[in-house]
Amino acid sequence: MSFIDKVKVTAIAGDGGNGKMSFRHEKFIDKGGPDGGDGGDGGYVILVASRNQNTLAAFRYQKELKAQPGKPGGKTKMHGKRAKNLLVAVPVGTVATNEAGKVIADLVQDGQEAVIARGGKGGFGNAHFQSSRRQTPKFAEKGEAGEIADLTLELKVIADVGLVGLPNAGKSTLLSKISNARPEIADYAFTTLRPNLGMVDVDGASSILFADIPGLIEGAAEGKGLGHDFLRHIERTAVILHLVEAYQENVAETYLTIKAELAAYQPELAERPEVIVLSKIDGLDDEIVKDLTNQLRRAAPKDATILAISALSGLGLKEMLFAVKDKVVEVRSRVEEAAAVDLNAIPVLRLEDTSKKWDVVVEGDHFVVTGEKIEKFARRTDFEQEEGVRRLRDIMKKMGILHELVRRGVEPGQKIVVGRPEHHFPY
Repeated sequence: MSFIDKVKVTAIAGDGGNGKMSFRHEKFIDKGGPDGGDGGDGGYVILVASRNQNTLAAFRYQKELKAQPGKPGGKTKMHGKRAKNLLVAVPVGTVATNEAGKVIADLVQDGQEAVIARGGKGGFGNAHFQSSRRQTPKFAEKGEAGEIADLTLELKVIADVGLVGLPNAGKSTLLSKISNARPEIADYAFTTLRPNLGMVDVDGASSILFADIPGLIEGAAEGKGLGHDFLRHIERTAVILHLVEAYQENVAETYLTIKAELAAYQPELAERPEVIVLSKIDGLDDEIVKDLTNQLRRAAPKDATILAISALSGLGLKEMLFAVKDKVVEVRSRVEEAAAVDLNAIPVLRLEDTSKKWDVVVEGDHFVVTGEKIEKFARRTDFEQEEGVRRLRDIMKKMGILHELVRRGVEPGQKIVVGRPEHHFPY
């Protein structure tokens, strides 16, 4: 299966079922009362993180995620059946963003769920509106439309350690030696075309998840090479392991090039805890290795951990793994402490805004009424039913909207538009 880590989908929640308008018609029972049942709610579209998924390839051709609508209400106050939610399995590490770039869901744990489109509420049947003042209501509500959301699903690999470096720095070879991962290895640029994950058993009691990120080149953050497409996978890693090949003209410059690309993509990445490793030291004497290590030390932060290894011979691998493990434990403990502080923080209570929740404006020859609550009532109103329209007018009167319309000079028969898309009727 090909590795797909970014797709666009449309989530369509189910519409609510319409309420039923009906009256009892039974033998020997004269003037039976209203018995129309409520409609069922529409199904939600829910993303579910699953460790059994490792790619978004399934959405390459399935661009539409559509939940079922609720069933309409029936006679004898029969409630319409609620539609089942559509559960969509995605890999752990999937982020869903809307068209404005706002994060709607960020799934980082196996089994975690997130609603990305809410189903519409079912409409009330006419039995719901029976009262001492309204004994024979001759109207029912329509079900609400389900939400529709155009989203981008993006997979960001979650790993303890992210391996970064220039193409052919030896990342894939290192991963194959320290874990059970079997990445493709060859002597040419961009052998790694997708992130490879490998679980590494360090000391028999603890393990670390490594991610081999495709090779970065200068300008990767601007979209050159393969780097731009995969830099996002480094965002979630606790520790960055910089692999610098010993057979470079200037190892310090190589390290700084990758560091600059990380900073250009996301400044915070340049401050991420790191371990710098000089790789491929096979055949080099100790003095050369020491000199190259010192070059890196002068370019790196003062407290940086700098090691030298040979993945082929295994030289220095054990020392490297223990250094990386200590760094990961340190970072994860800091994150857990920060999370605990957030949970224990004193909550800030804010008074709800009590200002009016609607607005009236004049547009040409008609009036436009907007506001979340009144628009919701308008969407549920069947404008073919006179009593339903009368009820909407009563609601607008209670909310003070009709008073404002009169103050603005509304005339009998003039069109009033509620919300967008429009729900209009004459005053």
